Amino acid sequence: MGSASSNQGPAISLRTTTHNHPLATRMSVENPRTESVHDEKADIKAVLDAKDSVDAAQPSLPRDIKPTFEDYLHFAELQRELEKRTGDQVEYPEFDDASSKALSDLEKEKIQARRALKAVEWGSVFFLITTDILGPFNAPYAFSAVGFVPGTLLYFFMFAAATWTGGIIWHLFIKLDSGRFPIRNYADLAERIYGRWARHVCSILQTVQLIVVVGLISLTAGQSLSQISHAKLCFSVCIVIFILIGMIIGQIRTLKSYSLLANSAVWLNILSMIIAMSVVRHRYGPNIGSATATYGPEYATGPVQTAKFVDGTLFSKVNGIMNMVYAYGGAMIFPDFMAEMRHPMDFWKAMILSQTVIFLVYMVYGVVIYAFQGQYTLPIAFQGLNNYGFQTACNILVMISMILGAGLYGNIGIKLAYRQIIEEWFRGPPFMSKRGRFIWSVMVYIYWTLAFIIVSSIPAIGAVTGVVGASVVLQYTYSFPLALMFGFEVMADARQGETYTPGVDTRVDTWMQWSRWRRGIFSGRWHLKLLHLLAALAAFAMAGLGIWGSSLAVKQALAVGAATSFGCAASV
Repeated sequence: MGSASSNQGPAISLRTTTHNHPLATRMSVENPRTESVHDEKADIKAVLDAKDSVDAAQPSLPRDIKPTFEDYLHFAELQRELEKRTGDQVEYPEFDDASSKALSDLEKEKIQARRALKAVEWGSVFFLITTDILGPFNAPYAFSAVGFVPGTLLYFFMFAAATWTGGIIWHLFIKLDSGRFPIRNYADLAERIYGRWARHVCSILQTVQLIVVVGLISLTAGQSLSQISHAKLCFSVCIVIFILIGMIIGQIRTLKSYSLLANSAVWLNILSMIIAMSVVRHRYGPNIGSATATYGPEYATGPVQTAKFVDGTLFSKVNGIMNMVYAYGGAMIFPDFMAEMRHPMDFWKAMILSQTVIFLVYMVYGVVIYAFQGQYTLPIAFQGLNNYGFQTACNILVMISMILGAGLYGNIGIKLAYRQIIEEWFRGPPFMSKRGRFIWSVMVYIYWTLAFIIVSSIPAIGAVTGVVGASVVLQYTYSFPLALMFGFEVMADARQGETYTPGVDTRVDTWMQWSRWRRGIFSGRWHLKLLHLLAALAAFAMAGLGIWGSSLAVKQALAVGAATSFGCAASV
């Protein structure tokens, strides 16, 4: 399984040397010249490890030696111990004369770039997580699809499950991340357990989701602008305006710089919700014109109706449930947040607090708006207010928060693309370097342009949200963490009876032998492994059902809605 699936390495003789610092493990090729150069670099990096307790240098392994699962566990344990000892007293020293002699400019640049990122505290991460994809504004739409009782139960169940799987992601990060072998995103985490193929799957899905999410937020903001202008401005032009704004905000490269913006976005969302819930309770009825443009004249008729259990087609209910999944869609970028945290051990505080706040906000907002608007509830609920002044106030507040949220997700998406394409494929400079600054800017323009093309081709927010929720968000929040935990437990328990020595292969068997699988599956807490496996399979099955239902919802939305691909008519 993954990097630990092979017991055979290249034909190279290894030896270990003991240093004063616990991280100073050295492996060398039996070649005097190569050994001399490599040992010098290893010593320099050991010094850097000792000086920099949070962000250690790159591993002192030869390029043709791939680290094993045991290596990841070993160095992660040492890293966590160092972080406990240093506490808040973290410093990032410059290179001294000794270290700079043995390191190339690119190596020094990468180390400095990694150090510059480690600056986010758990309080900032709370606001980053809470700056959710679409905010809670599609929660009433989800209730209108299934009813009060299923909606309440499903939101609570998803909250509990998302908190569980979020804890799994945190646990795996703590167990596998270190300064020598840093985890920078979800794909890195998957690769360490299931191998290179899992990395590619996660990278592709994450890239698709982030591009679509950025586009969806721009689509929502464009819809707000169109509503403010009474549809006098072409809908596609409205979207382009926010795409251009996003290209400007996208020049920010670090999450620390986004934390203040994320803080503002959270409070703007809360203010708009308070306005919407206050207005909807008074004499203003639902916006029948917008509902007709969204659902068609046959659906949006009659007095306001609500129900404990909604009668409707299966695919419409499934699409509503997939909209609920978006409430906890931030799990996809949890590893990205932890990668830039000064103390990743504190991540659980931000995760639990943010998940709780999101659950409470979605529940209250969803129930109140649906109770007063019933079947007229729109995918972006506040746009169903039948008072132009209050509707405009909410639109303006949400436009600001949406563009900040889009900038955050665009930042993560471009980082993923940069590391995959520029750093790994083309061996280019790190994105925090001076040369990376120019490349980053170009990628920002390309990324936001792709987002515009994708969402403008399907301008139906509720339906597109359901498709992305089923095909991608559900996987990262529920399916993948459970599957990763199952694989991790099997690999960890298979090590029973083996001792670990850095640089020496001490395995007694391989994954090609049943004995290793038997230890991995049946030793340890086998009942928890079974639970994780069955839950993962159930989540994958739900994703398949969600893709089916949401795809039919897209077809229906394009058939009855006013908006068309790259057209000027808005869907509200």
